[in-house]
Amino acid sequence: MSPTAAAATADRPRARTRTGGPDDGPAILEHVLGWTLVVVLAMFITQLGLL
Repeated sequence: MSPTAAAATADRPRARTRTGGPDDGPAILEHVLGWTLVVVLAMFITQLGLL
């Protein structure tokens, strides 16, 4: 990466990844619900014997 490109990248504000969740809610709630979904899905797949 050239020094000019690095400087231009450093000046840009960092874009936040959007997950489709609420804009003003607590982020921890979104993380907990997301991980809960992952665990439930893993348990379901294991019970079906797909892994």
